[in-house]
Amino acid sequence: MELEINSKSSTEDSNDIDENVNFSHVTVVATRWTLDFMFVSLCRHFKEEKLEEFNETLSTFEAISQSPSLKGAIEDKKLRICAFLARVMHAKELDVQFEVDDRVMPLMSAAKTWADLKDTVADKSLFKNITVLLLVQSVAVCLEKGQRSSASSALKWFEENHEFPLSMGVKLTTIVKQRETYHPFLMSFSFRRLRETIQSYLDDFLEKNPSDYLLKAATKVVQLSQNTDSLGDVMPRDSCLTETSINSTEDTKKKKNDVRLRTKRKLLSTKITDVWKPDSCKKAVVSIKRISEHEIWQMTSERSVDTSKIQKTRKKHQKWTYQLDKYLKDGVRRHGQGKWSRILLDYDFEGRTGTMLKDRWRVLMRAHEVS
Repeated sequence: MELEINSKSSTEDSNDIDENVNFSHVTVVATRWTLDFMFVSLCRHFKEEKLEEFNETLSTFEAISQSPSLKGAIEDKKLRICAFLARVMHAKELDVQFEVDDRVMPLMSAAKTWADLKDTVADKSLFKNITVLLLVQSVAVCLEKGQRSSASSALKWFEENHEFPLSMGVKLTTIVKQRETYHPFLMSFSFRRLRETIQSYLDDFLEKNPSDYLLKAATKVVQLSQNTDSLGDVMPRDSCLTETSINSTEDTKKKKNDVRLRTKRKLLSTKITDVWKPDSCKKAVVSIKRISEHEIWQMTSERSVDTSKIQKTRKKHQKWTYQLDKYLKDGVRRHGQGKWSRILLDYDFEGRTGTMLKDRWRVLMRAHEVS
């Protein structure tokens, strides 16, 4: 009997909503709550270093973010933060691209995105620390992967695009030349320290911009389900019964008032360009669209860029120049054929690997340019 009464009450409440509230406004509020929940989930997966769960949630977050109702500045900031986190999560996958320029590796792209988040960081020293950690780790990851030439290219890119102490540049240049993967300087600016510092930033952002309304409501439902066989025993019940179980009558009334206040907010129209999808030239990675430097500039200056549908492409073929061929010939003459790793240490082959050197040498031999 009580269930019938609750069902009748639920139906009446539903009719009241249809008659008194614009359903599109209700959809806006629900969509924003859902986006907030996905954002908090991404931050949690980042903290727990769960890459697979992070990528799955990121796909959902991307789909929801396309809603035309998400037009505020806070949503724009959350999109940028997710773009930044995606790059850091893929930091050690050097073949993953987030930029049109195939020389820009994940942490280098993260540094560009981080610069656009400066206005979200209250502690300026924290902003500076993360900037320096991104620089050091961009070099350290390359050395860790055995790619000295890529480390040199990363350092050169930072010198051209970011400001940092001259002494640090000299120190890193020496480390790269000596190929000291476990140098104490790199250990003091470790990848673990980078993640922990970013987590401090996320904690501060979430404290100032709470996004846990839906999370708290779902938590209460789960707590109620602990006394039943499964969560499904709670979820199928009518919304009025569940809501009454979660909150008191006074809390429910307050929630409805909050909905009315939210629906009065004016949401400006804007479409945010997807900023978190990389392309991978070697292996399948979660679909995370890349963004060009021009698109980032448009987002930071106008915040009203139409989403561009960028097709996934493989990493562009790197053309062998006369100078690179000369390096290869000199290296073989000095160390002998097959000593590709040694040859990589002596010359800057712009990110090429030993396998690429071997393939190029075969091409030169077939063309009778070498004996």
